[in-house]
Amino acid sequence: MLSGEEDKLGAIVNINPGAGGTESQDWAQMLMRMYVRWGERNNFKVKELDFQEGDVAGIKSVTLEFEGDFAFGYLKGENGVHRLVRLSPFDSANKRHTSFASVYAYPVVDDSIEIEINPGDISWDTFRSSGPGGQGVNKIESAVRLHHAPSGLVVECQETRSQGQNRDKAIRMLKSQLYELELRKQREAQAQIEGSKKKIEWGSQIRSYVMHPYKMVKDLRTNYETSNVQAVMDGDIQEFIKTFLMESGSN
Repeated sequence: MLSGEEDKLGAIVNINPGAGGTESQDWAQMLMRMYVRWGERNNFKVKELDFQEGDVAGIKSVTLEFEGDFAFGYLKGENGVHRLVRLSPFDSANKRHTSFASVYAYPVVDDSIEIEINPGDISWDTFRSSGPGGQGVNKIESAVRLHHAPSGLVVECQETRSQGQNRDKAIRMLKSQLYELELRKQREAQAQIEGSKKKIEWGSQIRSYVMHPYKMVKDLRTNYETSNVQAVMDGDIQEFIKTFLMESGSN
């Protein structure tokens, strides 16, 4: 199930809210907490590389790094849109709301993987670190934003007090994303050839988390489900991960 060349690598995970303002921003932060808890349960070292606080609650975006063997292999199946249905704590009428957030995992490339980047294709911005970002994220003026012209990728990093270290980390993050884009092209080409394999499209809804009127978390790809929503939100997602890997590996 974890035989891909990139599966053994660490992972970087981006979480972004969908439309819906505070509701979806709060949902994005709930997902962030879920993945951090999962990482802690499975002995991965989790770092916040970038954190953008929401206007009222939750987050506008977060980038997490999971250090440890096979982090990407486990988390690659989390790519897609996650849907929440609940009674809104932000609605004075306590009405039911549906919120969406997207998750994107890509492998952390190491020195053994060659990714060529032309320095002339990169431009930089620096800015003040925004939002609390939890423990370990500094409120500083050394945050960096990288623009890579050929791919259109934008990478932000505000992990440390050192602008130089943040630039180095941003380059690593860019290499990881470029590597994942190349892998995705290869996978899509292979899927077209084989025809029968499932194609994981970025942007597709993969899982529903229902807290009202009943309790159920269901993966829409494998049909695996559980009524123990609280355990899932506390990071107990290993069965979802395992079931996806088993099913995608057998097709």
